[in-house]
Amino acid sequence: VDHRSPAAEQAPAKSPAAGVRPAARPEPARPEIAVDGAAIPHAAIAREVQNHPAESPAEAWTEAARALIVRELLVHEAVRLGIEAQPDEDGEGRRETEEEALIRALLDREISVPEADDASCRRYYDKNLKRFRSADLFEAAHILFSADWSDKEAFAAAVGSAQSAIALLAKEPARFADLARELSACSSSGEGGHLGQLTRDQVTPEFAAALDRLNPGETTSTPVETPYGVHIVRLDRRIEGRTLPFEAVRERIAGHLKESVWRRAAAQYVSLLAGRATITGFDFGGAETPLVQ
Repeated sequence: VDHRSPAAEQAPAKSPAAGVRPAARPEPARPEIAVDGAAIPHAAIAREVQNHPAESPAEAWTEAARALIVRELLVHEAVRLGIEAQPDEDGEGRRETEEEALIRALLDREISVPEADDASCRRYYDKNLKRFRSADLFEAAHILFSADWSDKEAFAAAVGSAQSAIALLAKEPARFADLARELSACSSSGEGGHLGQLTRDQVTPEFAAALDRLNPGETTSTPVETPYGVHIVRLDRRIEGRTLPFEAVRERIAGHLKESVWRRAAAQYVSLLAGRATITGFDFGGAETPLVQ
């Protein structure tokens, strides 16, 4: 005889108590990694992770493991070739490890790249003129009505104050410095609102756009809104940037081109070593493998 009540028959299975977090699913065990039978301990990878910022712990672990595999490949090759090297010390007293010295000596021996000639440097210069142009300079002044952008009421009040001051300046532009001393919430108020020389990178995009719209001697006719508040901006002087002559940047370009070629050659060399080696526990990939710094 079944003594269960109808209610008992219909009762659903008990769910976990409210607020009790279900047990976390364990991460799959990471495989052991080895290069030609030489193991790379998980502890070593965990220490290397700090040198590889990434969007996720798994990605950081992967990049750290890859870097240690590269190092192992290079050290193995240096030993195979019988390379010897003394650790160097830089000007700040930092000394190479024995492995770092071996890797440096190996790469110095195995990778040779030519110096960039004038024609190559000139082509790079002509294609990248913007990189060799000095920044425009602006001499400007402003009056700041401070307000939190997220506080709509306070920001609207700041806009109203700025509009009133702009209307007054339209009639009496010579009063700019006096109004800055009286009204501006910026520390430049003591200097009559003068900000000195600025580049676009030193101000907010909104402020920079206002400077670009003005001719020297002009003041904005409408308030300039930025995350810091509301501004009245006056442009006193504009100094156009200039393109540096090729002769002034030729050595910098040559160094950049040589480093770029060296990095590609080093990546190819590491890929060649990886193709010869037996790497277990890790999908090392191919020619895109970066050289460990």
